[in-house]
Amino acid sequence: MDNLLLKKDLTAEQLAMVQSELEKSQKNKVVMYLLWWFTGFLGGHRFYIGDVGYGIALLFLGWLTLFIWPFLDVFFIGKRLEQKTNELENELINKVIRYTKKSETVY
Repeated sequence: MDNLLLKKDLTAEQLAMVQSELEKSQKNKVVMYLLWWFTGFLGGHRFYIGDVGYGIALLFLGWLTLFIWPFLDVFFIGKRLEQKTNELENELINKVIRYTKKSETVY
């Protein structure tokens, strides 16, 4: 489900909880691009954003492609970071909803 639709029913306190956790957990775009610059052919940027499979593939095959794959990867990692951030936000929204529902039933 779209994160905007999920967030429209949240209270201000719940939104603050989601935003706080998202700021702590999301990956930094500058760090990711620096990792690509210095360790792109080793897949360091992919390991950083949590794409371990791609990271391992780059680690073992990046140099075999004459560094073409790591070079082209710079055009895809920005969008992938956005996807991972949206997935993280969705997960956090659902956790906050579950947490607040659970605490409401306790009282």
